[in-house]
Amino acid sequence: MAEEILRQALAARSADGITIASAGTGAWDGAPVSEGAYLVALEHGLDLSAHRARLLTRELVEPADLVLTMARHHRARVEELGGAGKTFLISEYAGHGRSGGPPAAEVSDPFGGQLEGYRETYDELVELIDQVVTRLQARSG
Repeated sequence: MAEEILRQALAARSADGITIASAGTGAWDGAPVSEGAYLVALEHGLDLSAHRARLLTRELVEPADLVLTMARHHRARVEELGGAGKTFLISEYAGHGRSGGPPAAEVSDPFGGQLEGYRETYDELVELIDQVVTRLQARSG
């Protein structure tokens, strides 16, 4: 869901020249999105039917300029694969956890849960991604 939400947010704000890709630290290569993700995306006009999972590899991490993760254990895995210094929790990159406040929160993974959990994660991602796009545009502009 995050990849497509980000793609839509970049297009809506005419943020060109940014390549997006997603991969999972525990993904089954070629697997479709979960039913919950598919249904919640459809509720918001996003079609994830063509999306297929892929496992995160060093070959994906090394050429990336920036890697955003939902959880700390994801960030640790990305760093093991060569992503140190360019990997952030999405909430960190969105500006949460700065100025001595509480640490940036992880985005919950609704996989295998109820549809409401997917809806909550979707809403959280929309909010964070809006802030991420603002930062990306400031960085590139």
